[in-house]
Amino acid sequence: MEQRAGVRISVLAVPGCPNAPLVCERIAAVLAGRAVPVEVVEVPDETAAARWDMKGSPTVLLNGADPFAVPGARPSISCRLYRNVDGTSEGAPSVTDLRRALAAAGLSEVAG
Repeated sequence: MEQRAGVRISVLAVPGCPNAPLVCERIAAVLAGRAVPVEVVEVPDETAAARWDMKGSPTVLLNGADPFAVPGARPSISCRLYRNVDGTSEGAPSVTDLRRALAAAGLSEVAG
């Protein structure tokens, strides 16, 4: 996968977050084996959550921005839920939503 200069993927999670591995698996599925680094950042407390602007665990940042943030959401170390287009919720963004967000962030040739 080609990267535009400066594209970064970070996963922010509290220690032991059960959904952090799931979001990493889904990102890997979208990347389809391409060597794109994914930084996993452990966020241990509210102070760190505020510093990272983490809106719950896990949070995906693309180029330092949260493409899934709900307007008005405050930094938190709480568990985060992501709403799917069918109205259900999960602890990680869907592969489809991740694919869309990664493409919008500038990652070309995202697996379809």
